[in-house]
Amino acid sequence: MIPARFAPILFGLILSGLMSCMVSGISTFRALGFSAGFLPGWIGSWLVAWAVAFPVVLVVAPLTRRIVARLVAAPENPAQQ
Repeated sequence: MIPARFAPILFGLILSGLMSCMVSGISTFRALGFSAGFLPGWIGSWLVAWAVAFPVVLVVAPLTRRIVARLVAAPENPAQQ
């Protein structure tokens, strides 16, 4: 089992992997259609996108959390979370 202190990194790894997979798949489909080169093109695009997305998620996630915290009203009763 992975220690809990690595949870934010693991979250970023999984989130960036899934999102870059979906977005690169859609983009590759739009560019190539379901042709013979679709799967290799998708895998290549996905690996490049994931290499960019993972560090970006790690850097942007804390900023995003702060923005969300400012946009969401704090609960009146802490037990209502």
